[in-house]
Amino acid sequence: MKLSQVACQLYTLRDHCTTAADFAVTAKKVKAIGYGAVQISGVGPLPEAEIASICAGEGLVICATHENGKTIVEETQKVIDRLGKLGTIYTAYPYPHVPLTSLAEVKALAVALDKAGEIMRAAGMVLTYHNHAMEFKKVAGKTILQHVYDETNPQNLQGEIDTYWVAAGGENPVEWVQRLHRRLPLLHLKDYGVGPDNHHGAIMEIGNGNLNWPAIIAAADRSGTVWFIVEQDTCPGDPFDSVRQSFDYIKRTLADR
Repeated sequence: MKLSQVACQLYTLRDHCTTAADFAVTAKKVKAIGYGAVQISGVGPLPEAEIASICAGEGLVICATHENGKTIVEETQKVIDRLGKLGTIYTAYPYPHVPLTSLAEVKALAVALDKAGEIMRAAGMVLTYHNHAMEFKKVAGKTILQHVYDETNPQNLQGEIDTYWVAAGGENPVEWVQRLHRRLPLLHLKDYGVGPDNHHGAIMEIGNGNLNWPAIIAAADRSGTVWFIVEQDTCPGDPFDSVRQSFDYIKRTLADR
């Protein structure tokens, strides 16, 4: 992993991205921390051209987005158009928009994602799947996430593994990164540990939790990961401090220069 491959998921800073003026300030701060790229998610209803212009002005690459799941599968062209305006080829299906309580429901979602991914691929774009813990529930003997990947064409649906949620689901992030060899362009870096109130399963800055980051990053490099995206759903204080701590740890400990 090179430092130039490290991005900041703006969902972490969503409360500071609600207006164009706030977004511009946030972009400047993210760049000053050292990030060279951002993932667009959780920002206010800003025109794509304005988002792209602000990011370009700060020298920030838009590496990917998250889009509404229903829109991805039912109005795929809208997603393609939006990605084109933002100047990126990657997006992720962020969270199931339908129930996944039976094998039939899981397979139906997989079919819909495969179709959307095929349409996106024809347009030169890439659909990925972002997991939470819920996808590690077993249905018909396998986890939902395994069904999703087994029932889709790797060319049509790739991965955006979230390391924290893999751990929260009781599985090993390294093993999942290895499992998606050459199918994992995006990786969400999010640490898992024990918080100051002894709450287990806290979302923490990279290096402040207990995940095996050297092994995760090495496996991701072998799997062909393109973007390593720092995300923290909740922060103990100022989220800018959290994304700075994560970046500094990555720069000091994990990244090749």
